[in-house]
Amino acid sequence: MATTARASRALPLTATLLTASVALYMALVALGNITDFGTNQQFVRHVLAMDTTFRDEDLMWRAITNEGLQDAAYVAIIVWETVAALVLGYGTWLWARRDQPRARRFSTYGLLMVMLLFGAGFIAIGGEWFAMWQSEDWNGLDAATRVFVFSGVVLLVNHLPSGASEQAGDAT
Repeated sequence: MATTARASRALPLTATLLTASVALYMALVALGNITDFGTNQQFVRHVLAMDTTFRDEDLMWRAITNEGLQDAAYVAIIVWETVAALVLGYGTWLWARRDQPRARRFSTYGLLMVMLLFGAGFIAIGGEWFAMWQSEDWNGLDAATRVFVFSGVVLLVNHLPSGASEQAGDAT
């Protein structure tokens, strides 16, 4: 019985700390993009312009070379990162307050935001549609994959049954 009680306390603590880790990561990414705007702005511009890919004429029609559109995409990414960090921070706070149903819900929202950005945004759209995989200089697929997998693992941990509250039917 004591082992079950310890396990039921350990899992919410684990979910709290892992959610906090992703929240911290996203907050630092957003802060870095805001305070050092130009570095990743160039990354986004090169990926969207496809100027360091193989320049296959069958793909180059996809390129976005308008700097206004490139910068709008970059600002949208920063806003998305910031909102994800805030949602994950709130989810962490709810975990710390032991409000598991709401913590799980908000953590899921935030983790889904991260996974959509890095999975759909960077891996699928950047990597495949804009052929980022072809670039030696502006290829962020490995980093995007790491964040996507990490967030997915945290999402799974957040949804593991943690004991009495799930047995009583409180899981969401």
